Parts: sequence; structure tokens; C-alpha cells
Amino acid sequence: MFNMQKMMKQAQEMQMKLQEVQEKLADIEIEAESGGGLIKVKMNCSGKVLGIEIDESLMASDKETLEDLITAAMNTANEVKDQRIKDETQAMMEGMGLPEGFGLGSGLPI
Repeated sequence: MFNMQKMMKQAQEMQMKLQEVQEKLADIEIEAESGGGLIKVKMNCSGKVLGIEIDESLMASDKETLEDLITAAMNTANEVKDQRIKDETQAMMEGMGLPEGFGLGSGLPI
């Protein structure tokens, strides 16, 4: 038998859990690097770049090399961030007893 009140309560619980996960993600920091650690990027899981570290030895490099290494580090940081979001979302879903991939698309709207 369909219970609308129960369904609404579950929807509200899920919305609150999603909000909790979003807040948690803003506090989770990830790091990524390129060039064997010559460029390091620190980012939180809501996508805010917190810092970029450039090894002193690169200061004599040409502009194009430096740009390529920064781009690679940023792309890696985004991949790490996306995987962490997926992992955190999946853990939240499992905690609620929902099947993997249940109606969340590609991740949380941050």
C-alpha cells in the first residue's frame, strides 16, 4: 500500500543527508601533482582551489612547459575530487539503504 507520508519523510531525510554530504565535501581537501611533484594543487571537494605550489626549479622553465604542468595538475585534482565526491555519495546512499547510483546522476550539485 502506498504511503505518501512515509515517502515524504524519506525524501526529507535524503535531502538533509545530501546537505550534510555537501557541507562535509567543502571541508575535505585533496592534493594532486604533475611533473613528478614539481607542481602541486590543493583543492577542496566543492571545487575551490586552495593553493598551487610550484617548485623553484621550474622558474627557469619556458612558459609553455609551466602552463602544461599546471593544467595537468589541475585536471588531476579535478579527477581526484570527482572520485572523492562519488565515494562520499555512495557511502551516504549505502547508509540510507539505497542502491548504488540511485537517482543522483554524476554527483552532488555543489
